[in-house]
Amino acid sequence: MSEEPHSTTILGRLNRLRNWLSLAGMVLCASAVFAFVLLVAVDLFATHANPYMGILAYVVAPMFFFMGLGLVVLGYFLESRRIRKGVPRKEGGLVLSVDLSRKRDRQMMAAFVLGSIGFLLLTAFGSYETYHLMESNTFCGQACHTPMEPQFSAHQHSAHAQVDCVACHIGPGTTAYIRTKLNGVKQLYHQIRGDFNRPIRILNPNLRLAQETCQTCHWSQKHFGDVPKTFKRFLADEENTPFTVQMLLKVGGSDPVRGPVEGIHSHMNVSNKIEFIHSDDERLEIPWVRVTDADGKVTEYRTEGFTDDISKHQIRTMDCMDCHNRPAHEFLSPNDAVDQALATGRIDPSIPWAKKNVVTALAAPYSTREEAQQKIEEFLRAEYPDDKRVDALIAEAKKIYATNFFPEMKADWRAHPDHIGHKDTNGCFRCHDGTHFASDGKTTIKGSDCNACHIITAQGAGEELEKVNLKGHDFFHLDSEYLEPNCAECHNGQIQEE
Repeated sequence: MSEEPHSTTILGRLNRLRNWLSLAGMVLCASAVFAFVLLVAVDLFATHANPYMGILAYVVAPMFFFMGLGLVVLGYFLESRRIRKGVPRKEGGLVLSVDLSRKRDRQMMAAFVLGSIGFLLLTAFGSYETYHLMESNTFCGQACHTPMEPQFSAHQHSAHAQVDCVACHIGPGTTAYIRTKLNGVKQLYHQIRGDFNRPIRILNPNLRLAQETCQTCHWSQKHFGDVPKTFKRFLADEENTPFTVQMLLKVGGSDPVRGPVEGIHSHMNVSNKIEFIHSDDERLEIPWVRVTDADGKVTEYRTEGFTDDISKHQIRTMDCMDCHNRPAHEFLSPNDAVDQALATGRIDPSIPWAKKNVVTALAAPYSTREEAQQKIEEFLRAEYPDDKRVDALIAEAKKIYATNFFPEMKADWRAHPDHIGHKDTNGCFRCHDGTHFASDGKTTIKGSDCNACHIITAQGAGEELEKVNLKGHDFFHLDSEYLEPNCAECHNGQIQEE
């Protein structure tokens, strides 16, 4: 006989599932269902939303479920074929036959049950750990998006180091997740091919607005008033002469209900609307600005050479990110990084020409990090052949380079300029440079003078720094009064040659 008794009945067909392969598939299916329920429960009771929940609960868990289902079907198919061919059970090799009256079968069943429970517990633990791993910054910066190493490194040293990547780059909700992951498919394709841009720039016009990211933590209506700020700089001379500037930043506020609309944050006045056109991806060149005030009055400002029809351009509404464009991924310039190291004592200010030599070593062109580390050390050892402090100086210079410079990705302060301020890039002076005129040809955008956004209360070193003036000092550039507003015409983050 090719068929066993009752093999065509419902019970007989169910008996065909009595094989180890189908049983293993059933355990895998049960584990997938268990993982799905656990993940959904964890997400429901979590203190914050995990944007990767969708892929774990609705993609990964079902994938394992269907894999288990496939094993069940495969075991059923092989058992059916054995029956058709009349192969005895003992020769089939897959048949499950348990007789609990036999000691060996009881031991095997106990081992299987314990193994299944252990597998379920392992599934629970693995699902929970995967849930947290996939929202971690390590996963984003090292395991998944490896070309983003510069951004990952900069994030670890930023004011937002404790904020998870997914909080800003994905956001809550299924729609945000799907939109981000669809865009990620294209990125993954180029990552595999290795033909992605170097440096990586944000060219996505649908990037989430600051209202969806920054303002989930930062209260845009808060009135800050004047905020004290101290900038500790060092000259590139033999003594590394300190030059400190203390000022009051007129941050002000944007909501007339909570204080006067004034200062830097008046750009975000809830009653006003500021729009602009930028001619480059980094928004460094802004030839056209339109301001609509609370009364509906519209004023347009243009640079002299911009005569285009604005309907041919994409008009952007100003938000926080147009100034705070590097809130979590700032790359310090050589000048700023070395000033910071000197101010905190990580570089000994008593080492002659330390500022000039370290900045020169950092700013030199290198093809790889290995080349940079080697040549930085060679340069500094040649400059200080008999100084025992050179080892510490080299170590700090290498650390600064590893944190802020990524030659393979062509990422540094030049590739990713910071729009806050106006020292090394135009920043504020993209609009407040005195060259944007209204239709009358005379009126320019307000705030193009030094005291519009800040008051210098003290500057210099020693006794000079003690001369505090709350009405404000005129800014002195080293030993002469500085009258030109565009600092970035000379400053570029490096040492200026005499």
